Amino acid sequence: MSIAVAIVEDNHDIRLALEQIIESSEEYSLAVSCISGEEAVLKLPIFQPKVVLMDIGLGGMSGIEVVRQLKVTNPEILFMMCTIYDDDVKIFEALSAGASGYVLKKTPPQKLLEAIRELIEGGAPMSSQIASKVVAAFQTKPGASSVGAVESVLDVLSKREKEILEMLATGLLYKEIADKLSISSETVRKHVYHVYEKLHVGNRIEAVNKFYGR
Repeated sequence: MSIAVAIVEDNHDIRLALEQIIESSEEYSLAVSCISGEEAVLKLPIFQPKVVLMDIGLGGMSGIEVVRQLKVTNPEILFMMCTIYDDDVKIFEALSAGASGYVLKKTPPQKLLEAIRELIEGGAPMSSQIASKVVAAFQTKPGASSVGAVESVLDVLSKREKEILEMLATGLLYKEIADKLSISSETVRKHVYHVYEKLHVGNRIEAVNKFYGR
């Protein structure tokens, strides 16, 4: 059974391109496509997609506000921001509102589909540009206390787990990490699960945060 994906995008050409990407995949099906935040607030709770590709700049109600409203009443829906914006404020507003992933519209189709799969499997996919900004925001000047905190976290992780966590922090997807380390995607998933378990976190963003002692 295919996984239902919804699209919220006010640009006709981009919306059509995203629809084609989803419909061309055997793994996913298009649940509904909305052209405004107001339409999304009405339709998404009815269609109940598993994943929503959400634009930010929608003209009226922003995509961030849509996520903020719907995540409260529909916590099972996974929102991935798919936008042109890569500035720090919008990234953290979206993540704070309840978005679980953040990719740029220029992301190649295959990588977008892989990001959706990773989102469904419990990951927090981010374009590399976005991940680098998140990491930069979490980093602090190396004082004694912060260095000690980072070393304490590192002690908990195995060498391979540290390696994978560092790759996650750069925005790589599970498949890309698997290719770099010459292991299977399933092995990467198991390592990530253990990293989250050891750091007592639930996603990539929290793991990077903990890693940098914040």
